[in-house]
Amino acid sequence: MTAADAGSWQADDEEPRGPVGKAFRLSAADSLSLGNAICGFLAVCVLASSAIQSLKAGGDFTPAPSYFATAVVLLLIGATCDLFDGLVARRFRASAMGAELDNLADVISFGFAPAFMVVIWGGFTDKVPFTAVVAAAAAVLVAGVVRLARFACVKTKSGDFMGLPIPMGAMTVISIVMLFQPSVYSLLAVLGVAWLMVSRIEYPKPKGQLAAVVLGWIMINVAFLTFWVAWPEGGDLPIKIGATMQIALVAAIPLRVLFYKREQRKEAERIGS
Repeated sequence: MTAADAGSWQADDEEPRGPVGKAFRLSAADSLSLGNAICGFLAVCVLASSAIQSLKAGGDFTPAPSYFATAVVLLLIGATCDLFDGLVARRFRASAMGAELDNLADVISFGFAPAFMVVIWGGFTDKVPFTAVVAAAAAVLVAGVVRLARFACVKTKSGDFMGLPIPMGAMTVISIVMLFQPSVYSLLAVLGVAWLMVSRIEYPKPKGQLAAVVLGWIMINVAFLTFWVAWPEGGDLPIKIGATMQIALVAAIPLRVLFYKREQRKEAERIGS
């Protein structure tokens, strides 16, 4: 190989392989993905502000429900952006970096933000060891990152999601935080959600009427939480209803899948015999 050939080979190898000019143009769908990331960042800022304000005042830190509610509203708004960015990308156009932006935004809003919420929720109490709280929070973050990476690489035959989608996982972790006090059992529930995200259980994709139901559910929860933040004297009933519905939904889908597969096996055995 001559020096000229070597120089030519290096130049070819260093040439960009994608549409560099177009890669820096943000589409409408990318703006929604960035809005999702900003909502996740603001949710973390709200939770951190709760701890900072309490520690400045002196005494023990007790997470204020209003801060948690505000953070959850922000994450639900982020979930709405996440739901619409794919629809907008299919309806109009997607940029060359749309998928990467979507995944990065999801890591912030549905990976790091709920993990940080777990630390704020259980890290300032003597009921459970701090290391156990951090381990549960880290499990949520790691499971979310692995879930997103696997989603980009693995496609199921049915077209459904393999494992609990990360937005649903984040909302379920948040529901546990909002409903229960820190304890060994609630931390085990958080770990269970992390396991569901990386499991092989298939969750149906929200299409057509199901997508409308999911969007309606998100908007109802935003309304409940906004009411709870604005009128705290109204009690905790709205958030308890929404959180219970979320946990029940996530728990019911794997049970339904297990029953369905059992029925399929029985039907196959009946036909084979």
